[in-house]
Amino acid sequence: ALKITDECINCDVCEPVCPNEAIYFGELIYEINPDLCTECVGHHDKPQCQLFCPVDCIPLDPNHAETQEQLMEKYERQLLKKTQAILNKICYYTAEVSWTVAAVEVFVTEAG
Repeated sequence: ALKITDECINCDVCEPVCPNEAIYFGELIYEINPDLCTECVGHHDKPQCQLFCPVDCIPLDPNHAETQEQLMEKYERQLLKKTQAILNKICYYTAEVSWTVAAVEVFVTEAG
């Protein structure tokens, strides 16, 4: 994972380019959630926050060193989680539509 150092100037450039939504505004500066940071593995060839940071304050986090394989596994877990969330929403809305269609059919039959 990466980390943001105290040299951060809070320019807000890094947060929107993070494909994993791992960057957030902390107490004083932006911070990176190491559980979400994949160093852009699975999305880009290079970490986008590092590319866009104007003060070069986003190094590798030595406390959260990971191999490319570990980063890819983390990316795949996150992708699976997002896919499951989308499928749950689809199932919910499908059930809502089915219930609504059934209610309309009953109404039309009774109004007949």
